[in-house]
Amino acid sequence: MSLQTHQPDTATPPIATPSAAAGSRPPLPKDPQRHRKRALWGTAAVVIVILHLLALEGTGFEPVLLVEGWQGMARFIADSFPPSLDWEGVIAPGLEATLVTLWIGLLGTTLSVPTALLLAVLAARTTTPHRLAYQVSRSILSFFRAVPDIVFALIFVTAVGLGPFAGVLALICHNTGVMGKLWAESLEETDQGPQQALSTTGASRLQQIAHSSLPLVTPQFVGLLLYRFDVNVRSSLVLGLVGAGGIGLLINQAIKSFQFDAMLSHIIIVLVLIIVVDQASAFIRKRLSL
Repeated sequence: MSLQTHQPDTATPPIATPSAAAGSRPPLPKDPQRHRKRALWGTAAVVIVILHLLALEGTGFEPVLLVEGWQGMARFIADSFPPSLDWEGVIAPGLEATLVTLWIGLLGTTLSVPTALLLAVLAARTTTPHRLAYQVSRSILSFFRAVPDIVFALIFVTAVGLGPFAGVLALICHNTGVMGKLWAESLEETDQGPQQALSTTGASRLQQIAHSSLPLVTPQFVGLLLYRFDVNVRSSLVLGLVGAGGIGLLINQAIKSFQFDAMLSHIIIVLVLIIVVDQASAFIRKRLSL
């Protein structure tokens, strides 16, 4: 009788394929941060839509009324053409008033610089000496920004009378609030390394501000100042409507007396002034960036 030996089973076990391994792999956990961001953006979109619907309802925004009233606008524009070319009665007074408007915007911008700079230094966390000074200066800047320049003009007209002086005072007050806020934000965004280096050498806070903080932000300060000058020239036009002088006063008088051709002439002069101011500001900013 022959003996049969038992041979062990040496067959290679099956190798799991990638697809099989992937099928048995548990699903990746969902990213909760991504879901929170999506929910936040969705909520923000819904809030924005609701706010716009409320704004449309509150302002009575109905484009149909504009379409229905096109005839009135057409008559107004037709009465304005052609513009008046009367030199003594329209053009010459318009050019003189435009120059006054430019002076109002210039003085309203430059004369607000010292106060705006002082409040900006006190309203920046990186340069203010005390928290109380920070809060007080921020409150002052907020007040000057909250009161429109036209309201300041009405107040100063009652004090100094009609004329450009009231417009200059109004722009000084309002521009102080705006420029102080913009400059304070620029100071807070600067690199604090140089200021800290001067602090370690024993320099006073005033020396730190004068030799490190202000030199770093000077180009930004000048750029913002030129931007505000551009805005103030436009604002001085509106101030003329309340008696603060300038060509805005002539435009208001032309509209009230139904001299729409003279009004159009004054508007064209204003357009030329705005273009010149824009080009000059762009040229200066370009030279400063070189």
